[in-house]
Amino acid sequence: MLKIRYSSAFKKDLKPFQHDKSAISVINTVLKLLVTGKPLPREYKEHSLKGNYIGYLECHGKPDLLLIYKRTEQEVFLYRVGSHAKLFKL
Repeated sequence: MLKIRYSSAFKKDLKPFQHDKSAISVINTVLKLLVTGKPLPREYKEHSLKGNYIGYLECHGKPDLLLIYKRTEQEVFLYRVGSHAKLFKL
């Protein structure tokens, strides 16, 4: 099982979701899958990112709920969580 580490930006991004039980449930489900070290199921649309986020992965917990992270052999580093518009300034 991999260790989970959170960025301060991730913790800040998570605050608006505190009262959204469905979003928190989805995030928890994704985290449980990530710590296994195995690739996520296709439904999460896991893919690598470019530009400012090169070296990071992204998955879709819901259509507009994204999780940006890095995975190593020892840990999962959770970097950001939020909508496309918020994370990519669309």
